[in-house]
Amino acid sequence: MSLEIDIVVAALEWNSVEDLDGLTNRCVAASLENCLLTLAPECEISVTYCDDAAITQLNAQWRGKNAPTNVLSFPTPGLLEEKQLLGDIIIAYQTVTREAKEFGRPLSNYIGHMLIHGVLHLVGYDHETDAEAETMENLERIIALKMGLGDPYESEDEMYPSSIKIRAKLN
Repeated sequence: MSLEIDIVVAALEWNSVEDLDGLTNRCVAASLENCLLTLAPECEISVTYCDDAAITQLNAQWRGKNAPTNVLSFPTPGLLEEKQLLGDIIIAYQTVTREAKEFGRPLSNYIGHMLIHGVLHLVGYDHETDAEAETMENLERIIALKMGLGDPYESEDEMYPSSIKIRAKLN
């Protein structure tokens, strides 16, 4: 599979993250390699690193939620036979850095988790039901652990807000 990743840094704060392009390329590629789906021979993904103001506008426009979020994914509808534009991932600097600090995670590991999560949304995974969440979270764990990013759902009480529940453990 050939992969093209378009990276846009739309907020200067992201320039402080060491090797952001390399992290992006590794996480997107690992996510697609481990997503358990057959994809087009050529795929393209756009990743935009923005600030909370920009993601709040997108979140309000597309999800009806006038608040920042850590990551948004916009899958491209339909499949193309030769080249597949999978969609866009948008990640907000202030929210991601705040959450990484709150959860006691290295920033690069947390960004990696947001990229993995975003890619899985682009290829059709979701977490609307317990069964969907279990499948998606297990894939996130597998990919993150293979990449040396740690288990993103390691400790529900310490790592994530009470609104996010761990539904399964990696064996």
